[in-house]
Amino acid sequence: MKKNLNLGLLILRLTVGVLMLLHGIAKVSHGVKFIEGQLAAKNLPEFLAYGVYVGEILAPIFIIFGIMTRLSALVLIINCIVAALLFHANEIFSLSQHGGWAIENLGLYTLGALVLYFTGGGKYSIKSNGKWD
Repeated sequence: MKKNLNLGLLILRLTVGVLMLLHGIAKVSHGVKFIEGQLAAKNLPEFLAYGVYVGEILAPIFIIFGIMTRLSALVLIINCIVAALLFHANEIFSLSQHGGWAIENLGLYTLGALVLYFTGGGKYSIKSNGKWD
């Protein structure tokens, strides 16, 4: 069973990284005006909206390749928590029409990143041999 651990971590890295990166690509394509508006409505500085590029582009790319996986996963976790609190606060304790958690995708990204935070990227990753790998 242990020999499959590194393959499992690779699959998890690719899944979490690629799927979140697609959200980041959408932000590049359509901009962050919506996020700026949400931040302004909560009296937060609008420039914080550009942090989404770190959380949804840079961190996922690092996760995919296994570069500073633990740090990248932590950035993604923070990104997901901020998204949940800013945009989905009223759905955190709700179910969807089909009985699933209303923010289950966000939950899966967060928990997948949490696993990577605790495990690191595994053998099939680019490492910098630091504490964040």
